[in-house]
Amino acid sequence: MNMLQSFAAPPAGTATGRIALLRAEMSRRGLDGFVVPKREAAPPCEERLAWLLGFTGSMGLAVVTADNAALFVDGRYVLQAREQVADKAIEHCSLTRKCIAAWLGEHLKPGQNLGYDAWAHGVDEADWLGGLCQDMGCRLRPCADNPLDALWHDRPKPPDGEVRAHLLQHAGQASGDKLAQIAGELRAQNLDAAVLDQGDSIAWLLNVRAWDAPHTPLVLSRLIVHADGGLDWFVAGNRLADDVPQHLPDGARILATDDFAEALGRLQNKRVLLDKNSAADAIRLRLQQAGAQLVFGDDPCQLPKACKNEVEQAGARAAHRRDGAALCRFLAWLDTAVAAGEPIDEIAAVRRLEGFRQAGGGLQDISFDTIAGAGPHGAIMHYRVSEASNRRLQAGELFLLDSGGQYLDGTTDVTRTIAVGEPSAEHRRHYSLVLKGHIALAQARFPEGTSGAQLDALARRPLWAAGLDYDHGTGHGVGSFLDVHEGPQRISKAGSGVDLRPGMILSNEPGFYREGEYGIRIESLVLVAPAAAIAGGEQEMLGFETLTLAPFDRRLIDIDLLDANEREFVDDYHARVRTEIAPLLEEDAERVWLEAATRPL
Repeated sequence: MNMLQSFAAPPAGTATGRIALLRAEMSRRGLDGFVVPKREAAPPCEERLAWLLGFTGSMGLAVVTADNAALFVDGRYVLQAREQVADKAIEHCSLTRKCIAAWLGEHLKPGQNLGYDAWAHGVDEADWLGGLCQDMGCRLRPCADNPLDALWHDRPKPPDGEVRAHLLQHAGQASGDKLAQIAGELRAQNLDAAVLDQGDSIAWLLNVRAWDAPHTPLVLSRLIVHADGGLDWFVAGNRLADDVPQHLPDGARILATDDFAEALGRLQNKRVLLDKNSAADAIRLRLQQAGAQLVFGDDPCQLPKACKNEVEQAGARAAHRRDGAALCRFLAWLDTAVAAGEPIDEIAAVRRLEGFRQAGGGLQDISFDTIAGAGPHGAIMHYRVSEASNRRLQAGELFLLDSGGQYLDGTTDVTRTIAVGEPSAEHRRHYSLVLKGHIALAQARFPEGTSGAQLDALARRPLWAAGLDYDHGTGHGVGSFLDVHEGPQRISKAGSGVDLRPGMILSNEPGFYREGEYGIRIESLVLVAPAAAIAGGEQEMLGFETLTLAPFDRRLIDIDLLDANEREFVDDYHARVRTEIAPLLEEDAERVWLEAATRPL
């Protein structure tokens, strides 16, 4: 596997022509509009939005009608969307249901048909679109096949790489024990079966991994769990490594992917659990056609997968030590190179960092395309460097570096903002406000039953007090050698309705972005764990153990903006980084750099 990015630029000058082709195909099918979604962790063959418009963000949605087209993205991708999709005929809108509804209300007329691919939309999303169309006097029509696929002649083939067993020494729990737990929950709810349509859920339950999505060891397949403990896994058998069958639970049946629809048909009159947020609407339609009794609820694997067991927690700590050593080696190299006046650009920095990660041992892949934003590129929250956009690091600017690795024992994700040369007073002020929010969340103590939405304001408060904010969530869940963006846990204004529980891993990543100038983000991964007893307290509390081990940039810290507690936090954290990382560094110069980078404030 090639861990270095290809740095391929998105297709240029193609959106108008491809939209014209799609409109012709829509007309042939009797459609007045068509919805094109993009979800995270999608394989290249599912990148229809990128093919159509050239937008390469991890999430978005386009709607095309006979006369209009719009791209909907969230706050992370506003600047990127403007750069990649510059055609003035394509409107740019916010990825909210309110904005989507308003746009459709303006551009669809009563009696018209809005098409969608039922395999590309979840049940909840399809229900919402269907209700919206009904209110407008329109019809939402599932397509037998995706119209874009008839036009995308060089579409990549579906993933066909080898599926390997994820051994017990890393998984911490046998697949058979996981299956018994899930089947027991189904019986307790008087359910006959559950249909799983989430790649990370299936990978977790069966203790298998494959690289079916870029930088993400998912197995994109489908699975039916039966309450009696049986299991039907729909996957190409020739993909399985020789040792996979022996690691599967007793009673597991490996079936061809083409047998899935027929198997759904056999669930007639059965009470079947389906997750409206993750299951494709096509599954719901097939089960309804078969006469199954649908019960909507959460994917039964999501919560136990999110709460890492002790083996996975220990693995995460080990992975973060190796990863922290690689990042510290990179930071030492970067400071030395900048001081020597060496020319460094974004691509060179990314390749050097990935080289250090490879040299550290155990790296299977990076966990996402590294975000290396020099100067104004740092303000593009999910910037992806290409040969065309590649920018040299310049003195007096900031360099935002967001990266991570996939290791057999854990997944990492870390962001550090670095001063290139002497930072300005404004840089230091905004960095320090972000750091104060990062510290506030890292030190949070909270009772059981607390959600991420209730903690989000802690990270924003210092910025809010200065009239500032950031347009992304504060924390996302992270898997164990799985998806770097894992649900259901998160820390954001909206939240997810899921309580934070011991064993969950999340990011802590407040930020600040000044368009056209710079971006600041400080991200460490944290583990939810029981907190030390509080003197005079009356109940047990939870807190966060910081897993990431890499210094903050002392040059960017305005000590006068930190109170005594915050200064103590930085000093204690830096002492821990020094203690754990110094023995892993290979050169005296790297240890000297670390000593200076972590000296007390």
